[in-house]
Amino acid sequence: MYQKLILIGNLGRDPEMRYTADGKPVTSFSMATSRRFKDRDETTWFRISVWGSQAESCNQYLHKGSRVLVEGRLAPDQATGAPKVFQKRDGTWGSSYEVFAESVRFLTAKGEDTGPDGVEDLSDDDIPF
Repeated sequence: MYQKLILIGNLGRDPEMRYTADGKPVTSFSMATSRRFKDRDETTWFRISVWGSQAESCNQYLHKGSRVLVEGRLAPDQATGAPKVFQKRDGTWGSSYEVFAESVRFLTAKGEDTGPDGVEDLSDDDIPF
């Protein structure tokens, strides 16, 4: 069996890097993908985890608003096998999709602040995790 997920979107906040107990770097960031319809926009959020030397590059060069292409696999909740479900501050329910990245390509040109999706205008309250 095989799965591959390809996402293009913008970072919702700056990446955070940490190290595992055996010293391997891992960088995490939230990423928004958007679809536009005639009468509405749809945004889906993903939590991305990047390992190894790519984790160090992502931590060094990416920032809130950076546009990236991520190839990886969906990591389901260990207990349920489904996306993680949570209750938002307003009482509605949402899902969190976690992706283990195999590759991350930087799409934001050098000197360009953000893409056209307006992710740079989001507050931390707009990001569901």
